Amino acid sequence: MESENSISLNAQCYCKSLHFTLTLPTSALPLSVHLCHCSVCRYTHGTMCIFHAPLPANVAPQFVTPSGLDKLTAYTWPGGKGIRYFCSTCGCHMGDVSPDDGTWVISTSFFAKDESIFQIKTHVFTESALGGGLNDWLPQIGNRKMKTWNPDDGSAVPVQPQIEHGADGQEDRLRAQCHCGGVSFTIPRPNKEVLTNPAMKSFVSPIDKTKWVACLDMCDDCRLTTGSHLVAWTFIPLDQCEPKIKPDLLIGTSKTFRSSTDVLRSFCGQCGATVFFSYAKEAKNIADVAVGILRAPEGVKAENWLTWRTGRIAWYKSGLRYDEALAMSLSQGLADWGMVKYGQNLDFEIGS
Repeated sequence: MESENSISLNAQCYCKSLHFTLTLPTSALPLSVHLCHCSVCRYTHGTMCIFHAPLPANVAPQFVTPSGLDKLTAYTWPGGKGIRYFCSTCGCHMGDVSPDDGTWVISTSFFAKDESIFQIKTHVFTESALGGGLNDWLPQIGNRKMKTWNPDDGSAVPVQPQIEHGADGQEDRLRAQCHCGGVSFTIPRPNKEVLTNPAMKSFVSPIDKTKWVACLDMCDDCRLTTGSHLVAWTFIPLDQCEPKIKPDLLIGTSKTFRSSTDVLRSFCGQCGATVFFSYAKEAKNIADVAVGILRAPEGVKAENWLTWRTGRIAWYKSGLRYDEALAMSLSQGLADWGMVKYGQNLDFEIGS
C-alpha cells in the first residue's frame, strides 16, 4: 500500500492473466534498469535483450486476484541460478526470483515509463552477444551514455552455433531454437520460388538476394506479450522451414495465443521464448520469426543471413509514446550503424 515513504505500481501482461502490484520505498528510487544480452535471456525471450531491474530487499510482487503463480509457467535449467516466470496464456515474461533468498529481478516493460522510478543505465553480458547485439545500436539514451558490465569470471562466453545444412546435406540452413530446445527448426536462404513470387519478394533483402530482411519493432502488443521493450523480426515462408510448419504455428513445445482477430502468436510453452507472429493479411504462408532465437554462427544479428532495415523501426510512434528517449536514441543508433555497415541508411517496405 502506498504511503508517504513508498509508491505503488500496477502491472499487467497483454492478456491480463498476469496482474500484480509493487510497493517500492521512495528511498530506493530510481531503480537501475539493465539490458541483459546473455544467451539465456535471448533464447528464453526470443528478443535481442531484456529490460530488467533488481528489486530492493524484501520487496516482492503482490498478485491481484485472480492472478497468481498458478497463472504462470516456471522455468529452470541445469546451472541456472533463478526461477523464471512467464504468463502461461500469452507468454509474457515477468522476471525471475532467487530460490535462495527470494529476491526478484523484474521486467520493467509492464510499467508506465517514468525516469523517477526506472532508469535504464547499463548493458550487461554484452560479451555473450556474439558479433555484437542490440548494444551496438544503443550506445546512449538521450544525453546519458550507457554503461557496460561483464562478469570478471569469464562466464559471459558466447554460445558458438554450428553451421547447419538441409536434409540433403548441402543446402545452407540457419537454426532457430529456443533455450530449452523444445522448439527447433531451420530456415533456408531465399530461393527461386520466393524471388519470383510478387507476394514474397519484399521479404528478401533489397541489396543481397541471398538474405532475408529484418527489422526492430516497438509495438505495445509485442512489449506486453514478450516482457521486453522491443522485439526483432525476420520473415520466412513456413513451408520452407525444416520441418515444415503449418499455419497454426504449432511445433514441438510451442503454444499459441491470438492477440487479435487477425494475429496469431506462438511461444515455447516450456521456456517462454517468443517464436512466431502471423498476420492473416500478410503474404500467404509468411510468418515473422523472432530474431532472438536464431543461432547464426556469425553472431546475434545474423548478418550473413539478414539485411537490417536501419532507416525505420516498426511501430516507431508506439515506441515514442512509451519511451521517447529510448525510441529516438535507438533509431539514431540503428541509422548510424547502417551507414557504417551498408554505406547507406536502408529504408524499405516489408510485405508490400
